[in-house]
Amino acid sequence: MSYHTILGAGGVIAEGLAKELIFHQLPVRLVSRQPVPRQGATVLAANLTDPDQTLQAIQGSSVVYLCVGLQYNYTIWRQQWPRIIDNTIEACKRTGARLIFFDNVYMYGKVAGAMTEETPYDPCSRKGDLRARIATQLMSEVRKGNITASIARAADFYGPGADKTSIPNLLVFQRLIKGQQAQWLANAMVRHSFTYTGDAAKALYLLASDENSWNQAWHLPTAPDPLTGSAFIAAAAEALGKASRYSILPKWMIRLGGLFDKTTSELYEMLYQYEDEYLFDSSKFEKAYNFHPVSYGEGIKATANAYKNGTGL
Repeated sequence: MSYHTILGAGGVIAEGLAKELIFHQLPVRLVSRQPVPRQGATVLAANLTDPDQTLQAIQGSSVVYLCVGLQYNYTIWRQQWPRIIDNTIEACKRTGARLIFFDNVYMYGKVAGAMTEETPYDPCSRKGDLRARIATQLMSEVRKGNITASIARAADFYGPGADKTSIPNLLVFQRLIKGQQAQWLANAMVRHSFTYTGDAAKALYLLASDENSWNQAWHLPTAPDPLTGSAFIAAAAEALGKASRYSILPKWMIRLGGLFDKTTSELYEMLYQYEDEYLFDSSKFEKAYNFHPVSYGEGIKATANAYKNGTGL
């Protein structure tokens, strides 16, 4: 038996991917520091900053999905990400497992127009610089023929269950369902692409299942025609049956809040993503797999229903 192994199980994308793999009756191994038993999957506890534990986690795998979500703290990222990527690459070399790295768009920096797979790396943040180095290292190993791997990138995401890491879930759905005023970062008058979590999970399965997908970067399917922050909030409020009221969290307020909260402090350098248009193009994937991403209208309604049913909290 050859496993489809998810490194960093437990996050919303990893959870959706596990569900997809189990649905397709694939042997699934879920790896995290404190794994939770799941029907249809094998679980394994491992610290991926340790090379021996990483090798043990990957042995016996045909495909490995690196979906690790570290605490949103650059100091932790700087210490742990290089070790995790080194250990994962080395273990894949030794075992012959193929690797899909679930990535973000921090390495692109500020982009005029739509981000595509051809957008050059030009990070304008410490986190973006680190992600650029990781992605460059991974694809360098691919070019040398040392491993078979792909990078799968998503925009900021939203959807049912994304209650811990999604800005729209945290600032819009969670606040509105409680009768509070929604919030938005920096500027609600510019368009901002969001990847629907269910689409990302399905796309990772499709990439792993296709022999022609390997050794390249992919943008995961994301609906075209993104909404402005204001329009997103209005659609969420309508779906929840709440008043569409919101306030803006300006840069100075985030900076001040960062004096008292580490996560808020870490968010400050990434605010450029909300000050101007943030447009994500996934047409390469959509054409290759004839995939139609969930529309914003459908995704917002599904997320709102999850909160109304108590499953999105």
